[in-house]
Parts: sequence; structure tokens; C-alpha cells
Amino acid sequence: MKLTLGFSPCPNDTFIFDALVNRKIDTEGLQFEVLLEDVQTLNQWAMEGKLDLTKVSYGALQLMLQHYIVLRSGGALGNGVGPLLISAEPAGPGEDYPSIDDYTIVIPGENTTAHLLFSLAFPKAKKKIFKVFNEIEDFLLNRSHPAGKTAGVIIHENRFTYQKRGLIKLMDLGEYWEKQTGYPIPLGGIVMRKNFSSSLQIKVNTLIRKSIAYAFGNYPLLPPYVIQHAQEMEEAIMRQHIDLYVNDYSLDLGASGRMAVQRFLEIYEQGKKDPTNVNDIFIKI
Repeated sequence: MKLTLGFSPCPNDTFIFDALVNRKIDTEGLQFEVLLEDVQTLNQWAMEGKLDLTKVSYGALQLMLQHYIVLRSGGALGNGVGPLLISAEPAGPGEDYPSIDDYTIVIPGENTTAHLLFSLAFPKAKKKIFKVFNEIEDFLLNRSHPAGKTAGVIIHENRFTYQKRGLIKLMDLGEYWEKQTGYPIPLGGIVMRKNFSSSLQIKVNTLIRKSIAYAFGNYPLLPPYVIQHAQEMEEAIMRQHIDLYVNDYSLDLGASGRMAVQRFLEIYEQGKKDPTNVNDIFIKI
């Protein structure tokens, strides 16, 4: 049986799925047709129900639950892993964070966790531009655009590179979430189409867990699959990326991980008469 599988080319995703898609583990008769795309594209496809299995942003999860159920393995969730708000210039003397409301904010996709976390911290900020995550640093450094004061929300490997380019952190949006809620930060998870049997869903979840265990078992060796898709990234940055985003929550969300996702849904659905029952969104194991 062949399943379509979408995830990003970032080192954490390729590290997680390498053993699965390259058959370094027994896939028990399953084959995977892989599509590598940025998270905003994957979110859009998930809202359309395009793929059998895909990485998505937890910040957009409510928009795709008509098609998908959430697996418990393969995601990115943890403490100190959230997006950062950065700028080419520090805030001026006497300025505080509410002044960000007057900035033009560059965000890595409208239907993303990064956008939701920014909106929680700055609900009055309205001047937003949406770009692919790896275009944001260049936009902030381009002084010729007419946007005025600008700031950007960065994710993935840009957490490790922005300072080298002279950019400045204004706020850690993940830290803000953790202080406000007490929960780890739910960045992205793996979802699978609801119309598959529960036995197949559990089988795929188990295979992803085995793929991660295989990767951890051979770490710090970087598989060629990770290096191939890391877009000229230094090996030290790849390892920083993996160390930050792949952890015990990637093996299994656990109770605290599921509660963090539930809190995301509650925030997204504030005021809704019939909120989503969180017990219905995860596979039963």
C-alpha cells in the first residue's frame, strides 16, 4: 500500500522520517510517496485534504480536522522551541512591546503556529505580510522597501542564524506562550486521513516512532538524507536544529503534549458554541 506523505525539508523532519521513507526500518508493506514543502503549503494542502499523511502547524489544526486525525509521534513540541520576533533595529529608547503594533510584521505563513503565537502576544498588530520562512531575514535587511518600521517572526534554522546577519531579537514568542499557559509549545504535528482504519493509523504511528528511534540510535551521525535537503546549512546548525526540535515529545506527545494542543484549540475556538472535543482529534492507542 502506498501513502502520500508531506513534510518540510528542514533537518528535524528529514531526521525523523529518514529511516521510514528510505526503508532503513521494516515498513511492514507500506510505501511512502514523499512531498517536501514549506509548512504553509503543507497546511494549505491539509485544509484541502490533499495528502494521506502530513506535517502541519498546530496553529492551523482546527482548519483541517474535518479531514484528519492527529498522530502521537513525529511532531515538534517542547520548551524553548518557539518562534522569535526579530528586527534589523532595536526598539528605541522608551519604547515597549506595544509599539510593535505600529510595525509591519513579516510572518512565515498565515495559517501557521508562528502567526497564532504572534497574535496572542500582539492582538492589535494588523500590518502583516506573509512570506516563506527563509525569505524573512532578507526582507528585514532590505532597507529599500517602503514598509517603514519592520519586524519578522522567524522559525526553523533562522533561530540559529539571525544574529550572524546583524538582526536583533525583540521577543521570544514561545517564552511568552510558556509564561502565559504553563504548557510546552506545540509547533507542528503529524496528521493522517480519518477515512483510514484505526489499525492502519496506529501502524503508521508506530512506524514513525520506530523511525525516530532508529535516528536517535545512530545520532550524532547525520544521514545523507538530512544533509541533502538542508540547503547548504552548516552541519553544526543541522545538529542544533535537530537537538532543539526532536525530543521525547516527538516520540509521543504524552499527556502534557495533548493538553498543550488542547489549549491551542481552545484559544482558536474562543466564543464558538460547539468547541472541538480534544478526545476526538488524537488516534486511540
